[in-house]
Amino acid sequence: MQLSFLRPLYDRPGPWCSVYLDASRDTHDSRPAVDLRWRALKGHLLEQGADPVTVDTVEEVVRRHDPMPGDYGLAVFATRGRVVLTEYLSAPPLRDLATWALVPHTMPLVAQRGEQVAWVRVLADRTGADAVAVSAGGVPRRAHVKGRESYQLRRVKPGGWSQSRYQRAAMEAWHHNAGDAAAATAELADKVGADVVVAAGDIRATGMIAAQLPERWQDVLVRTDAGARTGGADPAAMDDLTVQTIAEVADKRIAAALDRFGMQEDVGAGLDAVVAALQRNQVDTMLIVDDPSADGELWIGPEPTEIATDPRQLEAMSVADPQRVRADAALLRALVGTDAELTVLAPEEAPELTDGVGAVLRYVDASTPGRGNG
Repeated sequence: MQLSFLRPLYDRPGPWCSVYLDASRDTHDSRPAVDLRWRALKGHLLEQGADPVTVDTVEEVVRRHDPMPGDYGLAVFATRGRVVLTEYLSAPPLRDLATWALVPHTMPLVAQRGEQVAWVRVLADRTGADAVAVSAGGVPRRAHVKGRESYQLRRVKPGGWSQSRYQRAAMEAWHHNAGDAAAATAELADKVGADVVVAAGDIRATGMIAAQLPERWQDVLVRTDAGARTGGADPAAMDDLTVQTIAEVADKRIAAALDRFGMQEDVGAGLDAVVAALQRNQVDTMLIVDDPSADGELWIGPEPTEIATDPRQLEAMSVADPQRVRADAALLRALVGTDAELTVLAPEEAPELTDGVGAVLRYVDASTPGRGNG
């Protein structure tokens, strides 16, 4: 998972309000329920010593955000009277949460986001296509393609002196329209950096689109005859295939990260080794087991690589006033500051991961700490 979307949270000094709220409004008393939940979180923030002006800015976002249908959550991060980041959560958080701390509490957000897969889906027939693309950050883009050719889109029944001419005309029209759809699909895929392209709808149209896509997108293409552009068509089968395909890509990424970690043998395993590697700007991808109950702490200085398990380590690095913060918050801050990536694991995916954390390293040298050499 790329963490660049969190960078604005670490470009500003704290302390920070970090709020996770179940904002679901699908019942007749939903607004009072949200108000009650927020009131409890607001009181908790003020008890922690939060700046009232900053709390008020969070409250304005909570009360004035555009509601979504169904169950969903809201994550809000604010400091010094300004909301810096607001994220809609596709499901309510495990529990409502509000913290006031030196660094933002971002672990619940990245754990719920999971592996973000950029994708494009094109729903096609012989006259054109409708395409939607979603970037890794969840920003949707859409395209409607009306094919250039509309004449003779049906192949005529056998018989008659002009049969072959009309057959060729129909095939050429389909081919031109599929070319327009392929061009729009490739453009969207380029814009979002797609990891997967799903072509759905008329099987003949998707075949022609596939044949005209640039080779780089053919390698990540999945075709299905599910879905139709006609009004009232049931999109369930097409949606299910899209979700399944995205999940498979995410699972492959996690498996690849675990494989790379396993190949390192005795380095990058455990909290001490990961912290030492972050100090050296050595981490390519950190692996962490999602544990909402985790409450460990680390020490930090002003710079992202100033992170330690013991404040004396930072004092030896000339950090004048080491600060103690949540361990996961310190780790994520260091990852963002060193352009490293993150893979969040379920407990069953890495049951033997030391301390629930490990790192795939950018390089290994004689002084690289790990299980074998401390």
